[in-house]
Amino acid sequence: MSISHAPPDPSGADISPISISKDDAGEHSPLDLVPLVPTSSRRTRVPRWLRRTTGPLVLLALWQLLSSTGVLTSDVLASPGRIARVGWDLVDSGSLASAMTTSLQRVAIGLLLGTVIGTGLALVSGLFRVGEDLVDAPVQMLRTVPFVGLIPLFIIWFGIGEAPKVAIITLGVTFPLYLNVYAGIRGVDSQLIEAGESLGLSRWGLVRHVVLPGALPNAMTGLRYSLGIAWLALVFAEQINADAGIGFLMVQARDFLQTDVIVVCLIVYAFLGLLADFLVRTLERLMLQWRPTFTGR
Repeated sequence: MSISHAPPDPSGADISPISISKDDAGEHSPLDLVPLVPTSSRRTRVPRWLRRTTGPLVLLALWQLLSSTGVLTSDVLASPGRIARVGWDLVDSGSLASAMTTSLQRVAIGLLLGTVIGTGLALVSGLFRVGEDLVDAPVQMLRTVPFVGLIPLFIIWFGIGEAPKVAIITLGVTFPLYLNVYAGIRGVDSQLIEAGESLGLSRWGLVRHVVLPGALPNAMTGLRYSLGIAWLALVFAEQINADAGIGFLMVQARDFLQTDVIVVCLIVYAFLGLLADFLVRTLERLMLQWRPTFTGR
């Protein structure tokens, strides 16, 4: 490939461009271009699932090490190996599956009732000023009362069957949903309301197409909070004269000082809560595809 220069300018200024001629084959020779790659892209990326499991695995290994060296005795906290064997025995005997089924039924009923009540009260209070005057103050008063402190009263009202257990879960679920849905309704941009009115939307049309979609992100956040509180309420509820459920297994294990069974039940509680949160987050991604969000760097 040959490089030629144009004749110099009479004024003495060298303004000649450099021209690149074609090679014998009539094709341009490739230039040695080095692509610019961001520094973050050149780093070796560790799979996210591996990063998320590293912490629990390190904690589990430390736990096993302390148990093997005798720092943690079995009467204080059983070793992971012992807990795994006890968990398998509970699964094999069918007692754990039966307890999980009972606990899931209680949570499902309480969550359904709490969602209906909390969302209904939030709609009345958020959409209507009269509803806010009538509903918001009593709800704010009741939510400051610890629901655990109402257990004796629920026993007097509903007895010692399933009703007080479901009532405790319902009460724990209601208030987070109410607060988040109410905040979502009242947090809708007023300019969106004005735009909807200028387009001729009726009151119901504004509620359906503007207010409720705008409040949906807060509602999903409230649902996640409510699920966490539902499992917490279940722990307390199943301590009330329960004859079935995960809490019943924990009470029996407490009486016989079986820390391994207690830990198995706590792990089951944790995994059920994690599974429920995963389902809600999946539902949130499906229902809120229209909302761009920051996902981290």
